[in-house]
Amino acid sequence: MAIPDFQTLMLPFLRFASDGNEHAMIEARESLAEQFRLTAEERTTLLPSGRQAVFDNRVAWAKVYLQRAGLLDSPRRGHFRISDRGRDVLRDPPERITVRYLERFPEFVEFRSVAKGKKDTAEAGSSEADGETPEETLESAYLRLRGDIAAELLKRVKGCSPKFFEGLVVEVLLRMGYGGSRREAGEAIGRAGDEGIDGIINEDRLGLDVIYLQAKKWEGTVGRPEIQKFVGALHGKRAKKGIFITTGSFSSEAAQYVANIDPKVVLIDGQQLAELMIEFNVGVTQIDTYEVKRIDSDYFSEE
Repeated sequence: MAIPDFQTLMLPFLRFASDGNEHAMIEARESLAEQFRLTAEERTTLLPSGRQAVFDNRVAWAKVYLQRAGLLDSPRRGHFRISDRGRDVLRDPPERITVRYLERFPEFVEFRSVAKGKKDTAEAGSSEADGETPEETLESAYLRLRGDIAAELLKRVKGCSPKFFEGLVVEVLLRMGYGGSRREAGEAIGRAGDEGIDGIINEDRLGLDVIYLQAKKWEGTVGRPEIQKFVGALHGKRAKKGIFITTGSFSSEAAQYVANIDPKVVLIDGQQLAELMIEFNVGVTQIDTYEVKRIDSDYFSEE
């Protein structure tokens, strides 16, 4: 079963609290995971940020929305119990509790309203209709923007000259921590055409080990034969490590081949190269930063 969205979780969450007892969030998560028959993999699937499990995030927001609508009380940090209003709802429950259903409660409308004079929450409501929590909406928008930038970057890289492409590869590798100085790395890449080796770069700043490079502008798919030529060149140098970078893509046969050979060869296709450029700020400029914050409950503790 797919991980239920947070609106699907709200009615089962409220029913879990219907015994009137005080419960901890971990109890709700365990009960709901069992009810929806989630696998261990589904329980541990992370948001794109990698900082929280998708299921845990959705359970948490289900609880927040129910509480803001007055259907749950929060007697102490991390705990909840059903309210009188919540009991009233369960006496004649809807088929599904949604954001739209909760808008009948004034406390929830107030919670959802934005500052005076600003826009309403139409866009947020659209995302919630799709079952996304606020964090998921933010991360989805970020991933769409990043994908658009990556596509544009790759298009521009494919249009640049071979010399510019060599310099770009040097810049990315240096930003990742490889090589010594920019001059040394540039000289290494510049020694091209040596039996299938386009360049050599230090794995670390001290030069304790080296990596042999193949950097090719390529429109189509790089197949296994091209990779075998590169590996043959590595064997000729008694090299242990190699990186093959292309603006194109790699065939499945090429990927399977490098997974089972010695020396170790890493394949970086055009999409991965664009992602690395974004991650290490090559060819892109940061224009804004948004911080996501949560309440520090310890600050308000008077114990």
